[in-house]
Amino acid sequence: MSNLDTPSVSLRAPRPTDAPAVWRLVRDSDILDTNSLYYYNLWFRDFADTSVVAAAADGRIVGFVTAYLRPGRPDTLMAWQSAVAPGEHAPGLGLRMMHELADRADRCGATCIETTVNPGNRAVALMLRRFAHERGLDVHTEVLFSAADFPDDGADAHAPEVLYRMTPSEPSARTDSIPGTAAATLAVR
Repeated sequence: MSNLDTPSVSLRAPRPTDAPAVWRLVRDSDILDTNSLYYYNLWFRDFADTSVVAAAADGRIVGFVTAYLRPGRPDTLMAWQSAVAPGEHAPGLGLRMMHELADRADRCGATCIETTVNPGNRAVALMLRRFAHERGLDVHTEVLFSAADFPDDGADAHAPEVLYRMTPSEPSARTDSIPGTAAATLAVR
């Protein structure tokens, strides 16, 4: 695992009271699809165990990842949205949150973590590859949703979403051989 030193930022499960701050991070990102505030309230009520928020020493939410165990595929954690507040001086925070989610997913019995990335988001793609390398995972990519899968409302067209599926390097390695995991290893967005 990575030695990421962000002592002024702590990671924890989100609470519904964190929803307004996360909603603002999403809205201000200019990259992520903004959902309703109500949506984030429900998410943090129902999926707190599989999501994470990063809180600064003063209590401000400076990052988050929303994730869930896939219905019908409880071995797979889908990390759906993530952001770090612009201007925060917390190098490696996105990577640190991914490791936190991978550790949590491991405790739930998940052996794989998926996420999607816009093909133009090179920074996240590189971070995911670093994360997979640090955890001893293989990265498999494919287009999950093409641009045609999103309605064209005449404004900005939605870019395709590329699925990153990170799995243990060898199927026979599912014997706690990778530090920080049980039975197999994980990955995240």
